[in-house]
Amino acid sequence: MTHKPPRHIVWSTDTVDLADPFQRRWYIRQVLLYGRAEDIRKLDLDEVASQLRELDLPPHVESLWQAFLERKGYAPR
Repeated sequence: MTHKPPRHIVWSTDTVDLADPFQRRWYIRQVLLYGRAEDIRKLDLDEVASQLRELDLPPHVESLWQAFLERKGYAPR
């Protein structure tokens, strides 16, 4: 499943293969760091919650997302 991400999220390539687990995790990280509200709405928050600790986000960004996901009822796995 090839995806053409917006330039404000990914500027180093034209496409991302979301079927590849590494690229999918990397893309989720990019969206959490650089995405706009409309980009974040497209994410599966269950998937984000399950992978949050593996995304290697800066600590302040990870804690923000952790608090948001917990408030919305998404438990990390």
